[in-house]
Amino acid sequence: MKLRVLLSAIALPTILAACTTTAAPPMSDPQPPAQASCNHEAATSMVGQLATPANVERARQLAGARTARVLKPGQMVTMEYIEGRLNIDVDAKNVIIAVRCG
Repeated sequence: MKLRVLLSAIALPTILAACTTTAAPPMSDPQPPAQASCNHEAATSMVGQLATPANVERARQLAGARTARVLKPGQMVTMEYIEGRLNIDVDAKNVIIAVRCG
């Protein structure tokens, strides 16, 4: 009986110590993600041009946008605002009539 009490007295702190966790070192502050930017005014020179793949890419680059999408008359589109996206509105003849960010 004394041996059992002695073993319990030794084993219990060891078991409890195994259940505790050690504090992880603090994480350094990560760099905030770069903000996606879009400056539609820089791409207004593309208004009046045909929305060819090359012109769409040129407009995207001028605006500094991450992505671009061409919006045709009557086309259904998602309404979410994406800061780094250039929206290129075209008419029925595929001529760029407006550029805007979002």
